[in-house]
Amino acid sequence: MATRGEIFLEILIAILLPPLGVCLRDGCCSCEFLICLILTLLGYVPGIIYAVYAIVVRGGGRLDDERRPLTA
Repeated sequence: MATRGEIFLEILIAILLPPLGVCLRDGCCSCEFLICLILTLLGYVPGIIYAVYAIVVRGGGRLDDERRPLTA
């Protein structure tokens, strides 16, 4: 799971450039990135809100799932 410092830096990047924060978390070809990009083009504040939501709520368990050991 991501540390508090990593999440803080991702949120800080998401406030400055919302699509970049989501891109670092999910990749450039993800649905979250495209939604964030469209919202940022329509208005800066909706892009920030969605980017923080995508990082904190939707992206919270991904790192934990990737590092979970396989059991037989």
